[in-house]
Amino acid sequence: MRHRRISTWCPDRTDPSWYARCSTNESKQDIDRQVRELKAAGATKIWMEYEHGDSPTKEQQDMMWDTVRPGDTVIITEPSRLSRSVQQFCQIVETIKAKRIRLHILGSITIDCRKDDPDPMTVAFLQLIAVFSELELSMIRSRVRSGVDNARAKGKQIGRPAL
Repeated sequence: MRHRRISTWCPDRTDPSWYARCSTNESKQDIDRQVRELKAAGATKIWMEYEHGDSPTKEQQDMMWDTVRPGDTVIITEPSRLSRSVQQFCQIVETIKAKRIRLHILGSITIDCRKDDPDPMTVAFLQLIAVFSELELSMIRSRVRSGVDNARAKGKQIGRPAL
C-alpha cells in the first residue's frame, strides 16, 4: 500500500492575528465587548491596546503588523478599531496589500490580498469606511467641546481642580 503525504498547512488555517483597541484606559472605556466578540469568533491571542484612533503610533498594532507574514489573516470587530484617520487607514490598506494578507472585519467584509490586490470598488469602499470613521471622530469631538462649553457657561469647574 502506498502512503500519501498530506500537508496540514493551509492559508485559511494559519493562526490569525486578532486586534482590539479603545481610545482611553480601562477605567474609562471597556474593551471587553471587542474581546468577547473576537473570542466568540475563535480568537486565542488578541493584540489589545488603549490608544486614540487617530494617534500616529499604536504600539500593539505596529507590533502586530511586524509579525504578520504573507498569507496571514488579521481580524477586527470594526474598521474604526484600526484607525479613525483616512490617511492612516489608507496606509493600513497599503500594508495589507504589500504584505499579501487578508483583513476580516467581523460581521462585515473580508479584504483578501493574499493572491492579488483588491479591485478598485473594494478599495473605494474601504476609503469610504475610513471617511465615515474620521467623520464620527470629528462629531464626537464636536459634541464633547459643546458639552464642555455648556458646562462652563453654567459655572461648572472643568478639568483638574486648581492647586
